[in-house]
Amino acid sequence: MKEIVVFLILLITFSNCSSDKTLNHGYEYKYLDYSQNILDYRITPKDSVDRSGLMFSDQGAWFAYSSPKTNKNLIGFSGPFLMTQQNGIWSSPSLSRLSLTTNHHNDKLINFKDDIIEQNSYSSHLEQLFKNEKIVLKQELVFLSGHTALQRSTITNVTDNSLQIQTTIQGGVSNIGLELSQENNAIKIASENSPAIGYIQTNNNIHRIDILNENRAYALMLKGFNLSPNESKEIIISQTFIFPEYSWEKEQKLIAHTNFDSILDARKAEKENQLQTIIQNRKPQFLDKKYAQVLAKAHLTLQNNWRIPAGEIKHEGLFPSYHYKWFNGFWSWDSWKHAVGLSYYDTDLAKKQIKLMFEFQNDDGFVADCVYRDTTIEAHNYRDTKPPLSAWSVLKVYEKDKDLDFIKELYPKLKKYHYWWYNKRDNDQDGLCEYGSTDGSLIAAKWESGMDNAIRFDNSKILKNSEGAYSLDQESVDLNAYLYAEKLYLSKLAITLQLNKDSEKFTSEALLLKQKIQSQFYDSEDGWFYDTNLKGDIFIKGEGSEGWTALWANAASQEQAKSVKTKMMDPEKFFTKVPFQTMSADHPKFDPLKGYWRGPNWLDQAYFGVVGLQNYGFKKEADRATVQIIEGAEGLLGKGKSIRENYHPLTGKGLHAQNFSWSAAHLIMLLSEE
Repeated sequence: MKEIVVFLILLITFSNCSSDKTLNHGYEYKYLDYSQNILDYRITPKDSVDRSGLMFSDQGAWFAYSSPKTNKNLIGFSGPFLMTQQNGIWSSPSLSRLSLTTNHHNDKLINFKDDIIEQNSYSSHLEQLFKNEKIVLKQELVFLSGHTALQRSTITNVTDNSLQIQTTIQGGVSNIGLELSQENNAIKIASENSPAIGYIQTNNNIHRIDILNENRAYALMLKGFNLSPNESKEIIISQTFIFPEYSWEKEQKLIAHTNFDSILDARKAEKENQLQTIIQNRKPQFLDKKYAQVLAKAHLTLQNNWRIPAGEIKHEGLFPSYHYKWFNGFWSWDSWKHAVGLSYYDTDLAKKQIKLMFEFQNDDGFVADCVYRDTTIEAHNYRDTKPPLSAWSVLKVYEKDKDLDFIKELYPKLKKYHYWWYNKRDNDQDGLCEYGSTDGSLIAAKWESGMDNAIRFDNSKILKNSEGAYSLDQESVDLNAYLYAEKLYLSKLAITLQLNKDSEKFTSEALLLKQKIQSQFYDSEDGWFYDTNLKGDIFIKGEGSEGWTALWANAASQEQAKSVKTKMMDPEKFFTKVPFQTMSADHPKFDPLKGYWRGPNWLDQAYFGVVGLQNYGFKKEADRATVQIIEGAEGLLGKGKSIRENYHPLTGKGLHAQNFSWSAAHLIMLLSEE
């Protein structure tokens, strides 16, 4: 946090004296404009648990805002939506709304229904404009830090006469355990459900503060002012929600010395640079504007799920989805995927995302499945881990910024995690691993695959390997393909660290494992890769996305890859409206609406399929599939709709959670050059 504060202060100082057009209001933000209204943030929450709309956040804040949609005369922004407590809940329809009246007649100067002109969102900020025959009111909201959002209201007199204006900032909180009080010239918000403390402040002259409605509402009256014709007046409100790990005193100083224009310009420049990086890095075949918009939507999706350290969490990272109440945590294989997506424009955050999960590595190498800020809401899950994609993510991040210290720190952890699989998840010690659990439960073993209810696990049983280590009674092709790829990634990392013996060992192990994958998991009659029983002499049939994981890992032969490609491109099987779903469309158990992993298209699996085709020279098919995935999946193209957790492969309908991070991360991967 200290580095962030110093950076912002320097940036503010620089922007106040710089002539660099990238920090000036007149600059045309070529790439930032792709984010304009790319997601629809308009919602006036009907109650504290209303998740019918999307929410905007930035800088890793644990709170978010929207723009009002319905006429409740809320001259402000909806929210904030607090992720500081209860897995996400609205604090208020509008915690700080503006009331403007004339002193002479006590007439309201703005009416939401009649005077709203436009509402816009960008990856940098929210804004809305009101206009009538007397005044123009522009409101903007931008995040100063991971603790504080700034809201500016600029009032302009458009009459030929002076206006006497009385301003009140007012609001209240829902019945969610919040209590308001006055602390100096600020409104303090304490919660019985969270250690985070809220503060509402203004830089304007205060006439009076009232705490109302049994400490659940407030009115902050400013001193009246005169506005001459064509004159403008700014009112700036700060809203802070800060955890006890951070200093409120330092945050107050930052707020007090902040210039709103400087912060807004800094955010615009920050997002412009990030968007420019990923949009300019598109593959040549995806240079159409519509793909730039997809990338802007993916970028903003990841931004909205970004959280700074708090509670149990010691590094920054991304939720799978702030929008779904059970996804307000951090999952291991989600984190590896998020990190690769982030690496295309923010390697610093990508590295923190990876480090976050390795804070929860046991001495034997095991990494927890998922972890949370507040374990009184939900406990960390140590019952299982997730598929081994961590070395992939570390290498991909390293390839972007060549941070040798990063891989020096992570390599020993990756190596320990890799061999944990062979120590704890190889029941018959044949060098082929199985998914399993630490508590002996079958359900946790299925979770460990990441494909919770895939048909290949319908008849699985659990076996004990040792104390605290259990395996399914089947060897999975995807797990062993991931481990094969991981050996090669670890070998590359070892070479970089001049650990030549390690590199040779991993390469030798990979060669043996590749031979086993090709001989045990491939059914030459079907032309598909399947899981098998432990002996390796019975295939567990049912064509699923695990069948092309060997292609993604480069573990298949060319002939095997050609056969798999033929089925992948079959419209009756996998080349559906949204291609490369989790199981073949002609299987009797195919049921995308009722089967979480029994038919929906998950974009990570689709990505593995596309890369698998590319690896074996099927570039034309890979590009065709990429186009069809993006055009077929509802809401990926165009403005407004969010990126979803998964999609119906036949209709394209978005399914399950909105604003889903790994879907966004894989879209960046699909469209970008390595």
